[in-house]
Amino acid sequence: MVGIWLVELLRGTGRFFLHPVLYYLVFLAGVLGVMRVKRERKNFHIRAEDAYFELRQLFPLGIIIGLVLSIIIVAAGIAVPFVAILLIAAFTLIWSLTTNVRLMSPAYTLGAAFFTMIIIAENNWSIPFISSIGDKVYPSLVVILGFLLVAEGILIFKNASIGSSPKLAKSKRGQVVGVHEVKRLWMVPLLLLIPGGVIHSPFEWWPVFHLGATKYSLIFVPFAIGFNQQIKGMLPKESIQLHGRRVIILGVLISLLSVAGYWYPLMSIVVAALAVVGRELLSLFAFLKDDSKTAYFSKKNNGVMIIGVIPESPASKMGLQVGEIISKVNGGAVHDEHTFYEALQKNRAHCKLEVFDTKGEIRFVQRALYEGDHHELGVLFVQDERKFDEKIG
Repeated sequence: MVGIWLVELLRGTGRFFLHPVLYYLVFLAGVLGVMRVKRERKNFHIRAEDAYFELRQLFPLGIIIGLVLSIIIVAAGIAVPFVAILLIAAFTLIWSLTTNVRLMSPAYTLGAAFFTMIIIAENNWSIPFISSIGDKVYPSLVVILGFLLVAEGILIFKNASIGSSPKLAKSKRGQVVGVHEVKRLWMVPLLLLIPGGVIHSPFEWWPVFHLGATKYSLIFVPFAIGFNQQIKGMLPKESIQLHGRRVIILGVLISLLSVAGYWYPLMSIVVAALAVVGRELLSLFAFLKDDSKTAYFSKKNNGVMIIGVIPESPASKMGLQVGEIISKVNGGAVHDEHTFYEALQKNRAHCKLEVFDTKGEIRFVQRALYEGDHHELGVLFVQDERKFDEKIG
């Protein structure tokens, strides 16, 4: 019995590397990185993170979360029909073509697959490459949808605020302000049970949630999770983590409610709709709340505000943070980019800064400057009106 499970696990892992969504996500993450670098260079003449940053975020945390969820799914015996995997992959591709990576959230990909299966079964449609669908409602899909929403919330909370991208924009009053933008893709692999195969029930109580089959096969499936948020009214880390916590709460709620669908199939339809509507409302609420705030990254009277810090630059090594205000450089007060760089040139061997942190408390940082160091310390500021117009034009 153990040998059969190990062989099937190896086969399922091999099928993972044959899944086109895996390679498509690698491609999309690369495209997002290149597009971000081009925009940052247009706004600031330099990029913040390199073009491979989004690609490096694609796997590590998502794999860990996916393995934890896989243990839960297999232990509970939550099975899904193979046709569902095909439809989820199809909708992942379709929603990505809108260029809005937010639509690659599991709420939209799994939600669309779930309702499509109901429509196909209800109308007895015969679709090429898709096997006939027996039941009209599959509660297991909604359970997995809830799990993946929890995963999405954790990824947003833990990872999305890392390396948020600075950007210049026009305010409603026509002034140049700074915003932060996150476009991120993650891949979460789940080990799923598919009806039909060689695996028999190892325990009397397993599977807890089944599709009426007696034999199953195992397959690792790469699920895409996309996130897109633009922040102008508060610090990006605070805004993104708040959004992540709300998605986690939604995911836990959907996961708990989805179990009722095994006894009341209509409940699965209600919960799936709640997942889609709830996820959309969270995004809308975040946008409206941020849009109602005044720009956080704008010109200040007491210095120049940092909108970005280039990794491994002198500014990064000095511990300067996004949202802090540099009020003095080498003893001289600074009010804009020009006075900042003028004060910096007074002493090319050493730099001493007076900084207001994000809580408004003053601190002093200093560092020796060396040959090869970034000549502008590696800090990005909101540009003045003329420079912004020149770069956009």
